[in-house]
Amino acid sequence: MRSSSMNRHAPDCCCTAHPLPACLRVRDALDIYLAENGFTHAEYEAKWTPASFLGVVIPVPNTVPHQRGIRLHDLHHLATGFGTDIAGEGEISAWEIRGGLGDLNLYVSSLVIFGTAVGSLTSPWRTLSAGRASRKKNLFRAWSSYASLLELTLGELRERVGIPVRGIANGRKLHSRAPRTEANASSAAK
Repeated sequence: MRSSSMNRHAPDCCCTAHPLPACLRVRDALDIYLAENGFTHAEYEAKWTPASFLGVVIPVPNTVPHQRGIRLHDLHHLATGFGTDIAGEGEISAWEIRGGLGDLNLYVSSLVIFGTAVGSLTSPWRTLSAGRASRKKNLFRAWSSYASLLELTLGELRERVGIPVRGIANGRKLHSRAPRTEANASSAAK
């Protein structure tokens, strides 16, 4: 259920109290998402990528299937508005499972399944609600060229995966290692 916080914000507001606005190009929204989380475009193609398990950062091999999976996973975060904190990762993983894992390999699929399991333990109702919100469509199954997805607006991306144009999350809480900015801190306090 969407909170009334969206009513107190301008339609093009990019704070973390709600999903990013539908009018943004996916490319621009991805830049905001990466910056607010302390991620970079270079990490998509690095040989190793940092992963967190119970707050401990460990390097994992960034295979070509993992690179594809994480790119699409991040676009799912943009479409839904789910955060990158533990509960948000549980939500997005449950949403992805219900939408189908498509041709993801065993390694990437196991990461999504693990995220759902952790979410089920830490935030069971949110994880269940997120899974139920899936319209059984996601980018893992409805693959388009990544470059063409970046040229869509978030509203168009959301329509493609069966999400209301304003997203489905109530806010984007960030993971514990995300940089603290004034904008993030003020929206988190609301």
